[in-house]
Amino acid sequence: MSAISGFSFSRFWAVAVKEFIQMRRDRLTFAMMVGVPILQLVLFGFAINLDPKGLPTVIIQGDDSVHARSVVASLRTSGYLRIIDSLPATTRSEDVLASGQAQFVITIPPQFGRDIERGDKPALLVQADASDPAATGNALSAVLQLPSTALRNDLKGPLAQLAPRAPPFEVRVHRLYNPEGITAYNIVPGLVGTIMTMTMIMMTGMAITRERERGNMENLLSMPLKPIEILTGKIFPYIFVGYVQLGVILVAAHFLFKVPIEGSLLLLCLCAAAFIAANLSVGILFSTLAKSQMQAMQMTFFFFLPSMLLSGFMFPFRGMPGWAQVIGEGLPLTHFLRVVRGIVLKGNELPQLWPHVWPMLAFAGVGLLLGALRFRRTLD
Repeated sequence: MSAISGFSFSRFWAVAVKEFIQMRRDRLTFAMMVGVPILQLVLFGFAINLDPKGLPTVIIQGDDSVHARSVVASLRTSGYLRIIDSLPATTRSEDVLASGQAQFVITIPPQFGRDIERGDKPALLVQADASDPAATGNALSAVLQLPSTALRNDLKGPLAQLAPRAPPFEVRVHRLYNPEGITAYNIVPGLVGTIMTMTMIMMTGMAITRERERGNMENLLSMPLKPIEILTGKIFPYIFVGYVQLGVILVAAHFLFKVPIEGSLLLLCLCAAAFIAANLSVGILFSTLAKSQMQAMQMTFFFFLPSMLLSGFMFPFRGMPGWAQVIGEGLPLTHFLRVVRGIVLKGNELPQLWPHVWPMLAFAGVGLLLGALRFRRTLD
């Protein structure tokens, strides 16, 4: 009671005013408090879609009959598939899916139309990149409805006798890379990228900012060390930490979660170097912008949130609207997820991975250049 009775409104107001003034001075923190809710609202409200449509699909055209064209037209009108190419029957469907060019490859067999008219019930082969089960589930359900709907307008007149019978053709679905639809096969390899993104950026940003906060940066500069030597020396240990994280997660993925590793681990380590460099470049840049370790952590979270949501780690990448995919393509995590899943689940090699490796290298180069220039300017 004495503490309550001795409460002074004037002293309370003085402390509150002091906090408002401090908040006004710390503009970055205030911007984070306002910006993060807005960012979450935009991303979850507009960018996230658990029912992806318009998935890229390649048709291997073994037959060009009227019935084959009706099937292709039905695929287009379903809304779930977007036909991006029509290839000859000699094309290897596995190569198309492994490169990530398409989510589905649908093979129309030779003599498809003739077999339907004879009542032989031909089979339509649908091969899906099922490494992400959430991206293909609804689309496959739509494709499985084709036999009962695609040829409804064709089976008239002399062919009307085929309509009331069983469907005139069947759909055979092959789910590649994750046939059982095990979520861990998609999530656990992706954890490599998300964990490394958070730790690499945060630790690098805080390591350099911490030296400035404690006044150690002046001591380092008084030694016969160049700024570039200080910068590279500070970040080098975190490269080692990144590879330790990579190794721990891969061991746990294989032995604990039974995730198959189809490709080369050496190739994965080489590709991871580009990803680690990209994250370290962001950490360096943040360390030159942040005035305290708290601000460095806030910047890390502000970068990590869209990386996690727009990279395809939690939600299907192809289910996002176009503007969100453009932003996602600029994030290193997006490309590294495709690299690690491609090696682990598909056994991809460097020619198939290079379209995702060079964007990480370019991002790292630009980030390191900006960070180094601002680091020197900050020291001056």
